[in-house]
Amino acid sequence: MPRAIATLDPGYFAFVMATGIVSIGTHLLGYALLSEVILGFAVAGFVGLLAAYLARFVFFQPFVRQSAADPTVAMAYFTVVAGTDVVATRFVLAGHPLVAFGLGCGAALIWVVLTYGLPGSIVAAARRPVLREINGTWLVWVVSTQSLSIVATAVASHAPTEWLHNALPIVAVSLWGLGVMLYLVLIVIIFLRLLVVEVTPAEMGPAYWIAMGATAISVRAAAGILTLHDPGARLLVAALRPFVVGLSVVLWAFGTWWIPLLVLFGVWRYVLRRYPRNREPRSASSTTRRTRALRHLPAARSPWHLPAARSPCVTSTRATTHSEKAYRPTLPSGPRLAGRSQQTRARTSPTLAPRRPRSSDVR
Repeated sequence: MPRAIATLDPGYFAFVMATGIVSIGTHLLGYALLSEVILGFAVAGFVGLLAAYLARFVFFQPFVRQSAADPTVAMAYFTVVAGTDVVATRFVLAGHPLVAFGLGCGAALIWVVLTYGLPGSIVAAARRPVLREINGTWLVWVVSTQSLSIVATAVASHAPTEWLHNALPIVAVSLWGLGVMLYLVLIVIIFLRLLVVEVTPAEMGPAYWIAMGATAISVRAAAGILTLHDPGARLLVAALRPFVVGLSVVLWAFGTWWIPLLVLFGVWRYVLRRYPRNREPRSASSTTRRTRALRHLPAARSPWHLPAARSPCVTSTRATTHSEKAYRPTLPSGPRLAGRSQQTRARTSPTLAPRRPRSSDVR
């Protein structure tokens, strides 16, 4: 369990996001019981993953710093914001707007930290992400921003105070506009990466489908803004309606254009290039990096202590490497190398003690 928490991927909150979306869809289609059952799975995943992430942040800070140092991996933390907002939106449909408001406030706080922390760390770091490292995962930033706009429109009419009742529509419109601008900036970089840098089948992962999903949630956020009919938001919505409707049509058309292209990418990856379907490059590379980092994990003074430096499953790689180097050459037999052979085997095997060379070994 400690090792699983230490190497927990930042993007696992996508499970909560996807499950919550299915729960909302089944509710809108009239399957109330099925929607509540799926909501139960989403809440269970939310609570379990939140506890695991908090434990990772408290007891395994070296791994948190390592994942935050890689911009592509750190962008996956925005799934925490998006997943929380999806659950909050479902609670509004269930008749619990105050719970949704609390979840939205927590998600907004995480979003502020990530939105200003990640670009600041990239600028301050000595190593910049190269164009090859940028993929569709970066668009989760857009998804999380638009999800906050959706929550703001959903709880605006149920705000506990009059000030929030008037401010939340403005916040929703501002977040929607910010999300659209982030999408325009990031999609240009991603297009540049696809057209300029050579793409291998391992790099053409499912994360590029977020290019279509980001436009879909942007259109959904715009639809929520257009449904605001409160007196405080009526003037704002009336002034922005032509712009919001027009830009939503553009985003919808662009997202629809992505679908056949992404299907062709999948055919090229799995059919033409025969890439295996049971493994993703990010899971393999991130697992390798986290396993290597286990060797350098300092001793933690907590019940979650993970003795990585002394763990047999971690040090076995290093021991095997030394053993292979020691036994790869075929040692010739003879009394001349007997003492050297015993010393070599003693260094690679803890059960053999070095034997003092005898005078008869050297002639």
